Amino acid sequence: MTTSNRPGTADGHICGIDTAMEVIGGKWKVLILWALHEHSPCRFGELRRLLPGITEKVLASHLREMEADGVVRRVSYDEVPPRVEYSLTENGARLNDALQPLAAWGRERPTAQGRAEGTL
Repeated sequence: MTTSNRPGTADGHICGIDTAMEVIGGKWKVLILWALHEHSPCRFGELRRLLPGITEKVLASHLREMEADGVVRRVSYDEVPPRVEYSLTENGARLNDALQPLAAWGRERPTAQGRAEGTL
């Protein structure tokens, strides 16, 4: 996924977070990273089952984008029927590791009811 350059920056990025968000932006990409971390290598149908609610179109599109960004590896086997497996690249594994503190924060976050009551 490419972002058009912003004024005043040579590559269009303001900071490292900006660059990372370009790669993981959207509802499903972080969940795809998690699924491939937990179940790698993984076939397309397996990924769909691991991510209830994602459409085939969105999954295919995100996998192509993530492959282009260098975080997902796609291996196609010359078999009948055709078999394709997805896994994380070294860069993808590093990105997933970087997201671990965010996952911990999400697990430890108070419930919506606790926030509404003012109990943090």
